[in-house]
Amino acid sequence: MIPRDIEPELQQAAKEYPVVTVFGPRQSGKTTLVRMVFPKKQYRSLEDPDVRAQALADPRGFFSDIEEGAVLDEIQRAPELLSYIQGIVDLSKQRGRFILTGSHQPELHAAVSQTLAGRTALLTLLPFCFNELRRYTKTLDAFELIVKGSFPRLHDEQLQPARFFNGYLRTYVERDVRALINLKDLRRFQQFLTLLAGRVGQVINYTSLGNDVGVSSSTIKSWVSVLTSSYVVAELSPYFENVGKRVIRSPKIYFTDMGLVAFLLGISTPELAARDPLRGNLFENLVIMEILKRRLNAGLRNDLFFYRDTHGNEVDLIIRRGRKLIPIEIKSSATFTSDFHKGIERFRAVVAKAEAGFIAYNGEQQSTFKGTKVFNPLLHEDVMKTVG
Repeated sequence: MIPRDIEPELQQAAKEYPVVTVFGPRQSGKTTLVRMVFPKKQYRSLEDPDVRAQALADPRGFFSDIEEGAVLDEIQRAPELLSYIQGIVDLSKQRGRFILTGSHQPELHAAVSQTLAGRTALLTLLPFCFNELRRYTKTLDAFELIVKGSFPRLHDEQLQPARFFNGYLRTYVERDVRALINLKDLRRFQQFLTLLAGRVGQVINYTSLGNDVGVSSSTIKSWVSVLTSSYVVAELSPYFENVGKRVIRSPKIYFTDMGLVAFLLGISTPELAARDPLRGNLFENLVIMEILKRRLNAGLRNDLFFYRDTHGNEVDLIIRRGRKLIPIEIKSSATFTSDFHKGIERFRAVVAKAEAGFIAYNGEQQSTFKGTKVFNPLLHEDVMKTVG
Protein backbone atom coordinates (compact mmCIF):
# COMPACT_ATOMS: atom_id res chain seq x y z
CA MET A 1 0.00 0.00 0.00
CA ILE A 2 1.64 3.22 -1.14
CA PRO A 3 0.81 6.68 0.23
CA ARG A 4 -1.67 8.68 -1.82
CA ASP A 5 -1.19 12.36 -2.54
CA ILE A 6 -4.64 13.15 -1.17
CA GLU A 7 -3.71 11.92 2.33
CA PRO A 8 -2.75 15.32 3.83
CA GLU A 9 -6.02 16.84 2.61
CA LEU A 10 -7.97 13.87 4.00
CA GLN A 11 -6.28 14.15 7.39
CA GLN A 12 -6.83 17.89 7.58
CA ALA A 13 -10.48 17.54 6.59
CA ALA A 14 -10.98 15.02 9.41
CA LYS A 15 -9.61 17.59 11.86
CA GLU A 16 -12.14 20.18 10.74
CA TYR A 17 -15.38 18.25 10.02
CA PRO A 18 -17.28 15.53 11.88
CA VAL A 19 -17.74 13.64 8.59
CA VAL A 20 -15.47 13.26 5.59
CA THR A 21 -16.88 11.77 2.39
CA VAL A 22 -14.55 10.38 -0.27
CA PHE A 23 -16.11 9.95 -3.70
CA GLY A 24 -14.51 8.35 -6.73
CA PRO A 25 -14.77 5.58 -9.31
CA ARG A 26 -14.69 1.95 -8.31
CA GLN A 27 -11.19 0.51 -7.97
CA SER A 28 -9.60 3.95 -7.50
CA GLY A 29 -8.36 2.95 -4.05
CA LYS A 30 -10.89 4.64 -1.74
CA THR A 31 -11.19 1.72 0.69
CA THR A 32 -7.43 1.19 0.90
CA LEU A 33 -6.89 4.90 1.42
CA VAL A 34 -9.34 5.43 4.28
CA ARG A 35 -8.38 2.23 6.08
CA MET A 36 -4.70 3.15 5.84
CA VAL A 37 -5.22 6.73 7.06
CA PHE A 38 -7.64 5.72 9.86
CA PRO A 39 -6.41 2.28 10.97
CA LYS A 40 -7.90 2.58 14.47
CA LYS A 41 -11.44 3.23 13.27
CA GLN A 42 -13.93 0.41 13.05
CA TYR A 43 -14.71 -0.57 9.46
CA ARG A 44 -18.09 -1.49 8.00
CA SER A 45 -18.59 -2.29 4.32
CA LEU A 46 -22.15 -1.67 3.19
CA GLU A 47 -21.36 -3.73 0.09
CA ASP A 48 -21.57 -6.74 2.43
CA PRO A 49 -25.22 -7.96 2.32
CA ASP A 50 -25.22 -8.96 5.99
CA VAL A 51 -23.84 -5.63 7.19
CA ARG A 52 -26.22 -3.71 4.95
CA ALA A 53 -29.22 -5.75 6.09
CA GLN A 54 -28.37 -5.17 9.74
CA ALA A 55 -27.85 -1.43 9.20
CA LEU A 56 -31.16 -0.97 7.38
CA ALA A 57 -33.19 -3.22 9.67
CA ASP A 58 -31.95 -1.63 12.91
CA PRO A 59 -30.01 1.58 12.19
CA ARG A 60 -29.99 2.73 15.83
CA GLY A 61 -28.59 -0.61 16.93
CA PHE A 62 -26.07 -0.48 14.09
CA PHE A 63 -24.76 2.93 15.18
CA SER A 64 -24.74 1.99 18.87
CA ASP A 65 -22.04 -0.55 18.00
CA ILE A 66 -19.90 2.18 16.43
CA GLU A 67 -20.69 5.00 18.81
CA GLU A 68 -17.19 6.46 18.55
CA GLY A 69 -17.42 6.56 14.77
CA ALA A 70 -16.29 4.35 11.91
CA VAL A 71 -15.33 4.04 8.29
CA LEU A 72 -18.52 3.31 6.33
CA ASP A 73 -17.59 1.98 2.91
CA GLU A 74 -19.85 2.26 -0.16
CA ILE A 75 -22.44 4.47 1.54
CA GLN A 76 -24.46 4.63 -1.69
CA ARG A 77 -25.68 1.12 -0.84
CA ALA A 78 -27.56 2.48 2.18
CA PRO A 79 -28.17 6.24 1.75
CA GLU A 80 -30.92 6.05 4.39
CA LEU A 81 -28.15 6.04 7.00
CA LEU A 82 -27.17 9.62 6.17
CA SER A 83 -30.04 11.06 8.24
CA TYR A 84 -28.95 9.02 11.27
CA ILE A 85 -25.37 10.23 10.83
CA GLN A 86 -26.66 13.80 10.73
CA GLY A 87 -28.45 13.32 14.04
CA ILE A 88 -25.42 11.71 15.69
CA VAL A 89 -22.89 14.37 14.69
CA ASP A 90 -25.29 17.18 15.62
CA LEU A 91 -25.22 15.94 19.22
CA SER A 92 -21.44 16.02 19.42
CA LYS A 93 -18.62 18.32 18.32
CA GLN A 94 -16.31 15.35 17.70
CA ARG A 95 -14.43 15.83 14.44
CA GLY A 96 -13.43 13.07 12.07
CA ARG A 97 -16.07 10.80 13.56
CA PHE A 98 -17.31 9.17 10.36
CA ILE A 99 -15.38 8.56 7.16
CA LEU A 100 -17.65 7.68 4.24
CA THR A 101 -16.80 6.41 0.77
CA GLY A 102 -19.15 6.33 -2.19
CA SER A 103 -19.29 5.72 -5.91
CA HIS A 104 -21.58 5.46 -8.93
CA GLN A 105 -24.85 6.98 -7.65
CA PRO A 106 -25.91 10.28 -9.25
CA GLU A 107 -28.22 10.99 -6.32
CA LEU A 108 -25.58 10.22 -3.69
CA HIS A 109 -23.60 13.43 -4.04
CA ALA A 110 -26.79 15.48 -3.78
CA ALA A 111 -28.01 13.44 -0.81
CA VAL A 112 -24.72 13.85 1.08
CA SER A 113 -24.54 17.56 0.26
CA GLN A 114 -28.12 18.13 1.39
CA THR A 115 -28.33 15.87 4.46
CA LEU A 116 -24.83 16.57 5.75
CA ALA A 117 -24.53 20.19 4.62
CA GLY A 118 -21.95 21.95 6.74
CA ARG A 119 -21.07 18.68 8.47
CA THR A 120 -18.96 16.92 5.85
CA ALA A 121 -15.93 17.67 3.74
CA LEU A 122 -16.21 16.30 0.20
CA LEU A 123 -13.14 14.82 -1.49
CA THR A 124 -12.72 12.96 -4.78
CA LEU A 125 -10.12 10.25 -5.36
CA LEU A 126 -9.28 9.31 -8.95
CA PRO A 127 -6.77 6.61 -10.00
CA PHE A 128 -3.03 7.18 -9.57
CA CYS A 129 -1.47 10.50 -10.56
CA PHE A 130 2.07 10.73 -11.98
CA ASN A 131 3.63 11.31 -8.58
CA GLU A 132 2.02 8.16 -7.20
CA LEU A 133 3.02 6.14 -10.26
CA ARG A 134 6.65 7.16 -9.74
CA ARG A 135 6.61 5.07 -6.58
CA TYR A 136 6.43 2.05 -8.90
CA THR A 137 8.70 3.31 -11.68
CA LYS A 138 10.84 6.43 -11.91
CA THR A 139 10.49 6.70 -15.68
CA LEU A 140 7.04 7.42 -17.06
CA ASP A 141 6.20 6.99 -20.73
CA ALA A 142 3.05 8.68 -22.03
CA PHE A 143 1.99 5.93 -24.42
CA GLU A 144 2.67 3.14 -21.93
CA LEU A 145 0.39 4.95 -19.46
CA ILE A 146 -2.26 5.42 -22.13
CA VAL A 147 -2.41 1.66 -22.68
CA LYS A 148 -2.02 0.54 -19.07
CA GLY A 149 -4.04 3.22 -17.32
CA SER A 150 -3.66 4.34 -13.73
CA PHE A 151 -5.89 2.10 -11.62
CA PRO A 152 -3.93 1.03 -8.51
CA ARG A 153 -4.38 -2.73 -8.92
CA LEU A 154 -2.88 -2.67 -12.41
CA HIS A 155 0.40 -1.39 -11.02
CA ASP A 156 0.33 -2.91 -7.55
CA GLU A 157 -0.42 -6.42 -8.78
CA GLN A 158 1.07 -6.10 -12.28
CA LEU A 159 -2.19 -7.14 -13.95
CA GLN A 160 -2.64 -7.50 -17.69
CA PRO A 161 -4.56 -4.36 -18.84
CA ALA A 162 -6.87 -5.97 -21.41
CA ARG A 163 -8.06 -8.60 -18.94
CA PHE A 164 -8.49 -6.03 -16.17
CA PHE A 165 -10.52 -3.60 -18.28
CA ASN A 166 -12.68 -6.33 -19.76
CA GLY A 167 -13.66 -7.31 -16.24
CA TYR A 168 -13.93 -3.72 -15.07
CA LEU A 169 -16.27 -2.87 -17.92
CA ARG A 170 -18.54 -5.83 -17.32
CA THR A 171 -18.41 -5.93 -13.52
CA TYR A 172 -18.64 -2.25 -12.66
CA VAL A 173 -19.50 0.03 -15.56
CA GLU A 174 -22.27 -2.04 -17.12
CA ARG A 175 -23.62 -3.24 -13.76
CA ASP A 176 -23.74 0.26 -12.32
CA VAL A 177 -25.34 1.65 -15.45
CA ARG A 178 -28.03 -1.03 -15.33
CA ALA A 179 -28.72 -0.08 -11.71
CA LEU A 180 -29.07 3.60 -12.57
CA ILE A 181 -31.06 3.63 -15.77
CA ASN A 182 -33.58 1.41 -17.51
CA LEU A 183 -31.09 -0.05 -19.98
CA LYS A 184 -33.04 -2.25 -22.38
CA ASP A 185 -30.35 -2.79 -25.01
CA LEU A 186 -26.88 -3.39 -23.59
CA ARG A 187 -25.46 -3.82 -27.09
CA ARG A 188 -26.30 -0.22 -28.01
CA PHE A 189 -24.75 1.05 -24.80
CA GLN A 190 -21.56 -0.89 -25.52
CA GLN A 191 -21.49 0.62 -28.99
CA PHE A 192 -22.04 4.06 -27.47
CA LEU A 193 -19.04 3.60 -25.13
CA THR A 194 -16.77 2.67 -28.02
CA LEU A 195 -17.95 5.61 -30.12
CA LEU A 196 -17.54 7.95 -27.16
CA ALA A 197 -13.96 6.73 -26.73
CA GLY A 198 -13.38 7.58 -30.38
CA ARG A 199 -14.53 11.13 -29.67
CA VAL A 200 -12.29 11.66 -26.63
CA GLY A 201 -11.11 15.24 -26.34
CA GLN A 202 -13.70 16.45 -28.85
CA VAL A 203 -16.69 18.75 -28.41
CA ILE A 204 -19.58 16.37 -27.94
CA ASN A 205 -22.41 16.40 -30.47
CA TYR A 206 -25.30 14.54 -28.85
CA THR A 207 -27.38 14.42 -32.02
CA SER A 208 -24.58 13.01 -34.17
CA LEU A 209 -23.65 10.44 -31.55
CA GLY A 210 -27.30 9.46 -31.13
CA ASN A 211 -27.66 8.97 -34.88
CA ASP A 212 -24.59 6.73 -34.95
CA VAL A 213 -25.85 4.61 -32.06
CA GLY A 214 -29.50 4.62 -33.13
CA VAL A 215 -30.96 6.34 -30.09
CA SER A 216 -32.21 9.85 -29.34
CA SER A 217 -29.94 12.73 -28.33
CA SER A 218 -31.75 12.85 -24.98
CA THR A 219 -30.78 9.21 -24.37
CA ILE A 220 -27.15 10.04 -25.16
CA LYS A 221 -27.28 12.94 -22.70
CA SER A 222 -28.71 10.61 -20.06
CA TRP A 223 -25.97 8.03 -20.66
CA VAL A 224 -23.22 10.66 -20.53
CA SER A 225 -24.70 12.00 -17.30
CA VAL A 226 -24.60 8.53 -15.74
CA LEU A 227 -20.97 8.00 -16.82
CA THR A 228 -20.05 11.40 -15.39
CA SER A 229 -21.79 10.64 -12.09
CA SER A 230 -20.00 7.28 -11.99
CA TYR A 231 -16.63 9.00 -12.55
CA VAL A 232 -16.05 7.07 -15.78
CA VAL A 233 -15.88 10.27 -17.81
CA ALA A 234 -15.44 13.93 -17.02
CA GLU A 235 -16.84 16.90 -18.89
CA LEU A 236 -14.64 19.91 -19.61
CA SER A 237 -16.79 23.02 -19.90
CA PRO A 238 -16.09 25.78 -22.40
CA TYR A 239 -14.88 29.15 -21.18
CA PHE A 240 -16.98 31.97 -22.60
CA GLU A 241 -17.07 34.70 -19.96
CA ASN A 242 -16.77 38.16 -21.53
CA VAL A 243 -15.43 36.90 -24.85
CA GLY A 244 -18.49 37.57 -26.97
CA LYS A 245 -21.03 35.22 -28.50
CA ARG A 246 -18.84 33.52 -31.09
CA VAL A 247 -17.59 30.71 -28.91
CA ILE A 248 -18.38 27.01 -28.66
CA ARG A 249 -20.65 26.30 -25.68
CA SER A 250 -20.84 22.50 -25.69
CA PRO A 251 -18.51 20.51 -23.39
CA LYS A 252 -15.68 18.18 -24.29
CA ILE A 253 -15.59 14.62 -22.95
CA TYR A 254 -12.56 12.96 -21.37
CA PHE A 255 -12.19 9.59 -19.66
CA THR A 256 -10.93 9.57 -16.08
CA ASP A 257 -8.64 6.66 -16.94
CA MET A 258 -6.76 6.30 -20.21
CA GLY A 259 -6.49 2.52 -20.04
CA LEU A 260 -10.25 2.18 -20.47
CA VAL A 261 -10.13 4.40 -23.57
CA ALA A 262 -7.32 2.33 -25.08
CA PHE A 263 -9.19 -0.89 -24.33
CA LEU A 264 -12.39 0.38 -25.94
CA LEU A 265 -10.44 1.48 -29.03
CA GLY A 266 -8.49 -1.77 -29.30
CA ILE A 267 -5.13 -0.10 -28.63
CA SER A 268 -3.09 -2.83 -26.94
CA THR A 269 0.52 -1.61 -27.11
CA PRO A 270 2.38 1.69 -26.64
CA GLU A 271 3.52 1.48 -30.25
CA LEU A 272 -0.08 1.35 -31.47
CA ALA A 273 -0.98 4.27 -29.20
CA ALA A 274 1.90 6.34 -30.59
CA ARG A 275 0.75 5.69 -34.17
CA ASP A 276 -2.99 6.01 -33.61
CA PRO A 277 -4.81 8.86 -35.40
CA LEU A 278 -6.15 9.89 -31.98
CA ARG A 279 -2.70 10.07 -30.34
CA GLY A 280 -3.03 13.83 -29.84
CA ASN A 281 -6.43 13.45 -28.18
CA LEU A 282 -5.18 10.59 -26.02
CA PHE A 283 -2.15 12.58 -24.84
CA GLU A 284 -4.40 15.57 -24.17
CA ASN A 285 -6.73 13.38 -22.09
CA LEU A 286 -3.74 12.05 -20.12
CA VAL A 287 -2.44 15.53 -19.26
CA ILE A 288 -5.82 17.08 -18.44
CA MET A 289 -6.71 14.22 -16.11
CA GLU A 290 -3.33 14.59 -14.38
CA ILE A 291 -4.01 18.27 -13.71
CA LEU A 292 -7.53 17.46 -12.50
CA LYS A 293 -6.18 14.78 -10.14
CA ARG A 294 -3.70 17.22 -8.64
CA ARG A 295 -6.42 19.75 -7.96
CA LEU A 296 -8.74 17.16 -6.42
CA ASN A 297 -5.92 15.72 -4.29
CA ALA A 298 -5.30 19.21 -2.91
CA GLY A 299 -9.00 19.75 -2.19
CA LEU A 300 -9.29 22.46 -4.86
CA ARG A 301 -12.27 23.18 -7.07
CA ASN A 302 -12.26 21.83 -10.60
CA ASP A 303 -12.12 25.27 -12.30
CA LEU A 304 -10.86 23.75 -15.58
CA PHE A 305 -12.16 24.85 -18.98
CA PHE A 306 -11.28 24.90 -22.66
CA TYR A 307 -11.64 27.70 -25.19
CA ARG A 308 -12.76 27.51 -28.79
CA ASP A 309 -14.41 30.13 -30.97
CA THR A 310 -16.43 29.63 -34.14
CA HIS A 311 -13.35 30.43 -36.25
CA GLY A 312 -11.50 27.41 -34.88
CA ASN A 313 -9.19 29.30 -32.54
CA GLU A 314 -8.76 27.26 -29.38
CA VAL A 315 -6.80 26.54 -26.23
CA ASP A 316 -6.87 22.98 -24.92
CA LEU A 317 -7.09 23.87 -21.23
CA ILE A 318 -7.83 26.99 -19.18
CA ILE A 319 -7.22 26.99 -15.43
CA ARG A 320 -9.06 29.67 -13.49
CA ARG A 321 -6.95 30.73 -10.53
CA GLY A 322 -8.64 33.56 -8.68
CA ARG A 323 -9.01 36.37 -11.20
CA LYS A 324 -6.29 34.96 -13.43
CA LEU A 325 -6.68 32.56 -16.35
CA ILE A 326 -3.86 30.14 -17.16
CA PRO A 327 -3.96 28.88 -20.78
CA ILE A 328 -2.32 25.53 -21.53
CA GLU A 329 -1.72 24.01 -24.95
CA ILE A 330 -1.17 20.24 -25.03
CA LYS A 331 0.72 18.56 -27.88
CA SER A 332 1.78 14.92 -28.24
CA SER A 333 4.73 15.79 -30.45
CA ALA A 334 8.28 15.34 -29.15
CA THR A 335 9.42 18.36 -31.17
CA PHE A 336 8.42 21.91 -30.29
CA THR A 337 7.29 24.29 -33.04
CA SER A 338 6.16 27.92 -32.79
CA ASP A 339 2.70 26.88 -34.08
CA PHE A 340 2.03 25.38 -30.62
CA HIS A 341 1.81 28.93 -29.29
CA LYS A 342 -0.77 30.39 -31.69
CA GLY A 343 -3.83 29.41 -29.65
CA ILE A 344 -2.43 31.04 -26.52
CA GLU A 345 -1.56 34.22 -28.44
CA ARG A 346 -5.09 34.55 -29.82
CA PHE A 347 -6.67 33.80 -26.46
CA ARG A 348 -4.57 36.45 -24.73
CA ALA A 349 -5.59 38.92 -27.42
CA VAL A 350 -9.27 38.62 -26.48
CA VAL A 351 -9.00 37.93 -22.73
CA ALA A 352 -7.13 40.60 -20.79
CA LYS A 353 -6.65 38.56 -17.61
CA ALA A 354 -5.02 35.62 -19.41
CA GLU A 355 -1.43 34.92 -18.40
CA ALA A 356 1.45 33.60 -20.52
CA GLY A 357 0.55 30.03 -19.60
CA PHE A 358 2.20 26.75 -20.55
CA ILE A 359 2.78 24.41 -23.46
CA ALA A 360 2.79 20.76 -22.41
CA TYR A 361 4.41 18.50 -25.01
CA ASN A 362 6.07 15.07 -25.18
CA GLY A 363 9.65 16.20 -25.74
CA GLU A 364 12.59 16.25 -23.35
CA GLN A 365 13.62 19.91 -23.36
CA GLN A 366 12.26 22.54 -21.02
CA SER A 367 12.28 26.10 -22.35
CA THR A 368 10.39 29.40 -22.58
CA PHE A 369 8.78 30.81 -25.72
CA LYS A 370 7.43 34.38 -25.62
CA GLY A 371 7.01 34.10 -21.87
CA THR A 372 5.20 30.75 -22.08
CA LYS A 373 6.87 27.79 -20.35
CA VAL A 374 7.37 24.74 -22.57
CA PHE A 375 7.74 21.43 -20.70
CA ASN A 376 6.96 17.73 -20.56
CA PRO A 377 4.45 17.02 -17.76
CA LEU A 378 5.81 13.48 -17.29
CA LEU A 379 9.41 14.68 -16.87
CA HIS A 380 9.31 18.12 -15.26
CA GLU A 381 7.62 17.75 -11.90
CA ASP A 382 8.85 21.19 -10.80
CA VAL A 383 6.80 22.86 -13.54
CA MET A 384 3.77 20.63 -12.93
CA LYS A 385 3.66 21.85 -9.35
CA THR A 386 3.20 25.41 -10.62
CA VAL A 387 0.60 24.31 -13.16
CA GLY A 388 -1.68 22.18 -10.97
